[in-house]
Amino acid sequence: MAAAWPTRPAVPEVVAAQLLGVLWFVSVTTGPWGAAASGGEETLKCEDLKVGQYPLYICKDPKINDATQEPVNCTNYTAHAPNITCKDFNGNETHFTGNEVGFLKSISCRNVNGYSYKVAVALSLFLGWLGADRFYLGYPALGLLKFCTVGFCGIGSLIDFILISMQIVGPSDGSSYIIDYYGTRLTRLSITNETFRKTQLYP
Repeated sequence: MAAAWPTRPAVPEVVAAQLLGVLWFVSVTTGPWGAAASGGEETLKCEDLKVGQYPLYICKDPKINDATQEPVNCTNYTAHAPNITCKDFNGNETHFTGNEVGFLKSISCRNVNGYSYKVAVALSLFLGWLGADRFYLGYPALGLLKFCTVGFCGIGSLIDFILISMQIVGPSDGSSYIIDYYGTRLTRLSITNETFRKTQLYP
């Protein structure tokens, strides 16, 4: 009995496979992925931006102040970020500062006053029984009370550690902790009279 030889693929199938490979290579090297891979960031053309594309290019990550871990120029819980640079029809570059209509971006920020979250948690964990955490956060009376009672016999130290770790207890001046901008921040959600309430539908 003769052995069966493997059949070669038909010529049209080979050509189709090669054509698909070429098309894939061209799309990767010339498409948006290819531009990103090349590392060159070309200035956008103003006339090419459509209304739905503004957030794509305007909403870039804000510049963060290393000391406060909040956006630069943070005043009254708001910071304004520079937005976009693009080219007009003549090739002239225009920089929109954020004062123009449609190119304004407001970033919410927090009021910080030098109290570090990491330092507060470390003091609460290791020296909480001496009241060091409460002294650091600006509660000298509670700190002295914890010092005299050895952290309320350890129970108060444990409770304070949990409250500080969960960011429920903060600095006494009402400011926020200095926490990495992209770190473990808590955002408290509250319901007020202005909160939108969706009507409950019953079957």
